[in-house]
Amino acid sequence: MDMKQLFYFCTIVEEGQITRAANKLHMAQPPLSQQLKHLEEEFDVKLFERNGRKMELTSTGKLLYKRAKHLLSQASDTILEVKEMSKGFKGVLTIGANKSCFSHLASRIRSFRENYPQVSFQLREGDTYQVGELLKEREIELAVVRLPIAGEGFSMIHLPKEPYIFVLPQEWKTRAPTEESITLKQISAFPLLLLHRINGTGQYELVLNEFIKKGLHPNIICECPDPSMILSLVASGVGATIVPQSALQSIKMENLHIMKIKGTPLISESAVIWLENRYLSKSALHLIQSFEHSVNLAALEQDG
Repeated sequence: MDMKQLFYFCTIVEEGQITRAANKLHMAQPPLSQQLKHLEEEFDVKLFERNGRKMELTSTGKLLYKRAKHLLSQASDTILEVKEMSKGFKGVLTIGANKSCFSHLASRIRSFRENYPQVSFQLREGDTYQVGELLKEREIELAVVRLPIAGEGFSMIHLPKEPYIFVLPQEWKTRAPTEESITLKQISAFPLLLLHRINGTGQYELVLNEFIKKGLHPNIICECPDPSMILSLVASGVGATIVPQSALQSIKMENLHIMKIKGTPLISESAVIWLENRYLSKSALHLIQSFEHSVNLAALEQDG
């Protein structure tokens, strides 16, 4: 058994068919089938139950898959760690983020580049569930996301909490209260476009629950996972929305009127997250430490 055989095995598991796995690995099907046969013969076990073209893991296969993923992960981390010992701050730092959280990253990336110009960045965008999956698949090293995030195995630094705000088209300003703030009861009279994750629970459920607790029925006309699309629709006069305050810093948009929401504890929580027990590059560790320093500094200023 070698690491290549384990990698082939895991690819077959994840693709569900040898044909699809062979295509993904850019190799012919017979050699891949032969590698699987060698693996089963070496362990003297059956790893798959074949149901037509579909392949399902046996209980032994499930155990090997779990162990193989761990071994492949360790091997990948070891290679990275050894290479980095002589490299220092170089290479590519891969980061994930919700689109509404980009404002947390912009100034840090600029500062990082000023100090370590040999580091480049690869950014991946998605909702919290999608970014969490990218972390699990080790396609990114860290991420900035809106909480909550489902599942275990994540380490995180909580960023300062922020309020939700009400955003409506500038042309609708006369339909809103004349003061700077608005209640959920008043908001329920407006057609609403709300952020909704593709998978899992998040801001949509948080906002909706606040209406329900007050016995209100919001007029939701659109659900969308993309905050920039929602804000664009609001700017076009389609409806109004409720978003975290920093979303407006991440996504610049004109023709919007912004109001505070009063009488409700609508608060958004964000965090920098990464996988527990995973090797992190020096660049990733340094960026995480910069977030931690800022959070600690903000807490001291608040206490003072």
